[in-house]
Amino acid sequence: MNGTVTKRGKQPKSLGRVARDITVIGMALLWLVPTWLLVVNAFTSVETYTGSPRWVPDGFGFVDNLVAAWDAGDFGQATANSLGYAFVCAAAAVIVAAGAAFAVAIMPVRRPALWFWLIYTGTLLPLQVFVRPLFSASAELDLYDSWTGLAIVYTAICVPFAFFVIRNYLATVPREITEAALLDGASWWRVFRSVHLPLAKPAMAAAFIFQFVWVWNELLFGISLTFSPTARPIMAALADLSSGYSRVPPPVVLAAALAVSVPTVALFFAFQRLFVSSMRTNI
Repeated sequence: MNGTVTKRGKQPKSLGRVARDITVIGMALLWLVPTWLLVVNAFTSVETYTGSPRWVPDGFGFVDNLVAAWDAGDFGQATANSLGYAFVCAAAAVIVAAGAAFAVAIMPVRRPALWFWLIYTGTLLPLQVFVRPLFSASAELDLYDSWTGLAIVYTAICVPFAFFVIRNYLATVPREITEAALLDGASWWRVFRSVHLPLAKPAMAAAFIFQFVWVWNELLFGISLTFSPTARPIMAALADLSSGYSRVPPPVVLAAALAVSVPTVALFFAFQRLFVSSMRTNI
């Protein structure tokens, strides 16, 4: 009163909010424990490794461990294979998904919901159900243990989720844009190429990043459909390096695992804002 304004004190946190914060921090720390052990033991030299996990850094043997892993696992060819798979398959899947999304969301097709679920169902099934039929088909078509055969599989598996992302994005585009282009005499191909494809670039970029990361980290089909270094992806090479038949010390394996995870982590953080904004639009 009397012209004075009483400042309200800062409200104390409720017990529920404090418990929530503690739970989140605890879960984050628990999640970081394996990463911490991976980094510490990857930097441990083979000479000082005692056989039990280290919790505190001891020296800097990461470079020597990585060189040993590179030579033992033939990671040069495997890295080139995975880069090719990730770029080519993710890009091809996004292009195919963009065409399918345009047809379902923009063009006047009959029963668009049926087509949507028919394509999107590919993301709902566990990948293990595809292993046996794909193995038999690749063997019969002489595509087993070939770069082309695994690339076809990766591209096909990447299409459904990319379709989901791009279709949901195109569904937000006002229909007046399509109607105006058609009234000006544009064909459906021209509407797709000149109007909706540029508008869908953020969603296509997000889908590409997501599928690139998935292909790079994929292991199941890498070990099921290939066995030679000419077609084997990086994760299959890492699995061979860490198998029970390998005599490579654990620090060498962990250094390789840390190195092969860097490209996808860097890619995600470099385009994190684009990825998150596009996913918010679709969700």
